[in-house]
Amino acid sequence: MWYYKSKRDDSEVIGKLSRLAIEYSTRGFDEYYYRIRCEGLKWNRKRVLRVYRQMKLKLRRKHRKRLPGREKCPLEVPLELNECRSMNFMSDSLTDGRTVRVFNVIDDCNREALASDIGLSFPARAVIETMENLKAEIGIPKYIRCDNGPEFLSKLFMNW
Repeated sequence: MWYYKSKRDDSEVIGKLSRLAIEYSTRGFDEYYYRIRCEGLKWNRKRVLRVYRQMKLKLRRKHRKRLPGREKCPLEVPLELNECRSMNFMSDSLTDGRTVRVFNVIDDCNREALASDIGLSFPARAVIETMENLKAEIGIPKYIRCDNGPEFLSKLFMNW
């Protein structure tokens, strides 16, 4: 049986993809092909993709970190002050594109805002510092309610 053997040489495509892979190592095929087309090279997309796969340049997908499971229980209305506190973050962006975050702590009984701290970043250390200040001023609540944000899931905050 006879098969057709292509006479086309892919050395140009291999060279170009090698240079792009070195220069833009975190990009994928679509970015490489876009740059090739912007340079005016009229190579077929399927041809470039075939060579890209032969060179094994495909990047692995990054999987999102799974959040730990939690117990679901109905929210109870606290009957006395300092029984339950809720904390959460709000964010907004400035005109220059930076993100501003506001850390809020409220008492669930009377909905009083106990703390509102503003900053460009809020690591777990800053959250613990705010909670320590509240502990010194008001005392310790029976329980704290918060979401599954990265600041609240960090080992530093969990140990606190």
